[in-house]
Amino acid sequence: MKTIHFILLLLVVTLWSACDSVDDNRIPYCEVRLTFPTVGDWNLYGVKGDAASYERYILAPGMRVPSAFPYTAMDRTGYGGLLLVADVLGDLHAYDLACPYEARPEIRLFIPEGELYAECPVCGSTYEVFSNGGMPRSGPAADRGYALQRYSVTSGGALNYRIVTR
Repeated sequence: MKTIHFILLLLVVTLWSACDSVDDNRIPYCEVRLTFPTVGDWNLYGVKGDAASYERYILAPGMRVPSAFPYTAMDRTGYGGLLLVADVLGDLHAYDLACPYEARPEIRLFIPEGELYAECPVCGSTYEVFSNGGMPRSGPAADRGYALQRYSVTSGGALNYRIVTR
């Protein structure tokens, strides 16, 4: 009888704790490498460090965003592309542009004009990208706890930034 109670208690605790977990690994592994080798490149194409500023980078067959960015043969922009943001404090963060609920590379997040969140054009999920580390805020992704895939941003010196894979 004690064994049954223990199993039931373990099941309840497991189910209860699973409700509050976040899944930020729904996007398949893809290489990420984007380098801004000069200050000039950063000034033209990077995020200026102003709070709530952002840029999108997509290097896919038939698509280059920004079109004039000096991509190299070594550059990779992840599964759906990269979203580079400066948060409310001006710190840099990078996310995959693919919606983790849809999990398809061609369905890319966008930031509505004047808003401080990213949104999926298909499922309508929204994500905190300028604060709270890409956590879901509404929609089916929030219901299931699907957060954005995050990438590391490192600096190789004064305004020489690299985005590298997880």
